Amino acid sequence: MTEKQENIINAALALFAEEGYKSTSTSKVAKRAGVSEGLIFRHFSNKEGLLQAILQLGEERAKDLFADIVLEPDPKELLKKYVELPIKVKNNKAALEFWKLQFKIKWELELYGEHKMAEVEEALIRAFDQLRYNHPDKEANLLITLMDGLATRGILQESYEMDETVRFLKQKYKL
Repeated sequence: MTEKQENIINAALALFAEEGYKSTSTSKVAKRAGVSEGLIFRHFSNKEGLLQAILQLGEERAKDLFADIVLEPDPKELLKKYVELPIKVKNNKAALEFWKLQFKIKWELELYGEHKMAEVEEALIRAFDQLRYNHPDKEANLLITLMDGLATRGILQESYEMDETVRFLKQKYKL
C-alpha cells in the first residue's frame, strides 16, 4: 500500500468514525488526506470500496492481534493471553484508537464480522477441551462474548478500569 493510500484510509477511518459513514463524502476524505478525490476513485473505485478496504485492514490487524493466541499450544497460556488482550490493546494508544474507530463504523453499519473470530473460537474450544471442561464450545462462546463486552466497555468508557475484571477471569479459569 502506498503512503497516499494509507493517508486516504486513515482519513476515511477517522471521518467515518467522527461523522458516520453515511454522512462522510469522498470529497471530505480527499481533503483530510490531502489528495484529489479522483485518486480515491482510482484506488478504491467508490466510497463502498474505501469502506471495504478499511474493514479488510481491520481483519488483517485482528489476525495479527490473535496470531499469538491461536498458535499457543498450552491451553492455560492460551486462555491467559486471550483474557489479557483487552489490557494489551488499551495500553497501546495507537491500537486502541484504531480499534475504537473500527468499532464505531461497525456499530453504525451494524456489522459484526464473526468470521474473524472463527480461529480464536476453535483455539478456545481446543483449550477448554484439553482442560476437560464439560462444554468447551459453550465456554468458548461465553468467553468470546464476555471479552467482546469488555472490549466494548473499555472503548466506550475511557475511565473503565478493566484490570479487576481481567483478574477475576484469570482467577475463574485458574490462570
